[in-house]
Amino acid sequence: MVFSSLFFLYLFLPLNLIVYFFAKTTKARNIVMLIFSLIFYAWGEPVYVLLLLFMTASDWLISLYIEKQTPHGIKAKLGLVMMAIVNLGLLGFFKYGSFVLENVGLIVGQELGTLDIVLPIGISFYTFQLISYVVDVYRGDVPAQKSFSTLLLYVSLFHQCIAGPIVRYKDICAELLERRSTGQDIADGIWRFSFGLAKKAILANAMGSIADKLLVGGEALGSSSALALWIGVLAYSLQIYLDFSAYSDMAIGMGRMIGIHYRENFDYPYVSRSVTEFWRRWHISLGSFFRDYVYIPLGGNRKGRARTYLNLFIVWFLTGLWHGASWNFVLWGLYFFVFLVLEKMFLHRILSKDRIVSHIYLVIIVYFGWILFKFDNMTDILNVLRGMFGANGNAFTDFETNTILTSNMFILAFCAIVSTPIVRKLGSLIRYTHMDKSVVSVIYTVGRIAIPLILLLLSTAALVGDSYNPFLYFQF
Repeated sequence: MVFSSLFFLYLFLPLNLIVYFFAKTTKARNIVMLIFSLIFYAWGEPVYVLLLLFMTASDWLISLYIEKQTPHGIKAKLGLVMMAIVNLGLLGFFKYGSFVLENVGLIVGQELGTLDIVLPIGISFYTFQLISYVVDVYRGDVPAQKSFSTLLLYVSLFHQCIAGPIVRYKDICAELLERRSTGQDIADGIWRFSFGLAKKAILANAMGSIADKLLVGGEALGSSSALALWIGVLAYSLQIYLDFSAYSDMAIGMGRMIGIHYRENFDYPYVSRSVTEFWRRWHISLGSFFRDYVYIPLGGNRKGRARTYLNLFIVWFLTGLWHGASWNFVLWGLYFFVFLVLEKMFLHRILSKDRIVSHIYLVIIVYFGWILFKFDNMTDILNVLRGMFGANGNAFTDFETNTILTSNMFILAFCAIVSTPIVRKLGSLIRYTHMDKSVVSVIYTVGRIAIPLILLLLSTAALVGDSYNPFLYFQF
């Protein structure tokens, strides 16, 4: 089950909210959310609910054990090691087992086969949440949660369980125990959810459809026109931002409806002026996880330049690998590592001199980076890179490309605009205009009611009339 499905929109979520608000106490509401969350997760793969339960139970017991030990003592560290073995061991088995066998087979020159298992949806997200919880207990940042059901609710909340953001226990632990949702919370939540839904159902899906038509893998890439490749990568760049940020918007909106405040996860990264700034704005919860639980514990930038670069290498190798069990993701992570190091060494001085030049630099770097992310083999990657400059003996354009571009020119431009803060700034400008305040208040109130309804209707129309609705987060 995904958020951008009619079943979720018109049955699961409304039923969840109705039952939730009929419950009067936080304890009763937590039971409602836990039941709905487990049903949501089990909808596609019921067996893997047992994996989720096992990992949560293990970390619940380990955290209770750690809390009883001398802070940072040998026994507490032993608990931390136990947690790492359970969480990283299971994540490694399910997500990277076949990848490891394949690569070991290449090294020894023998076919070792693959593990015939399905990747549990969202395992990377809830594994990282459990790791952050146990580490924070070890550090003394939060007390161990005595209630297993409360910890399970934190891990399994359907708002963020399968598509993020990576929510830290310490950020919402107080709201898990006691919360209230005001009328403003509910209105803000509906507003945010409806924008996320439209961003996914209308815009991201449209960009994905264009990208899939123009970036056909395999031998066809070698003969694709240059313009098809350029527009295809542009559409994919817009799709991946709109899709990823849309799920975060919907998660934040649903959380807000019931009084849980998730942190922002995307902050218009395409307006950045450096790779460093881009990664402060892109998938913020993932970047902060690697910063706080990998980079800083390794020493961060406190142990000299060479050690800093080594720490960055480790972080970006793992960041790439987190996105999928394939070398193209590792290459993608190390690609950004190179530019981050160059910026630290000297590029930051150049980029700080001109806003336009620095922004163009960032857009180019990120644009070509998505080629590494999109294609999982070097042949396709090289075909795209060569073909973009006509080095495959391919034409500049063709009839099909011209037709697709002409038919989708306006939505491409609109998606590019939505990927910037322009719409948000226009809304603020209207809200704080010098018009008569009573008129502004009426416009604002009507807009807050009408716009989410319009977006819901448009999204519904898009989902009813189009079977193309990919779930990009499946590989994570």
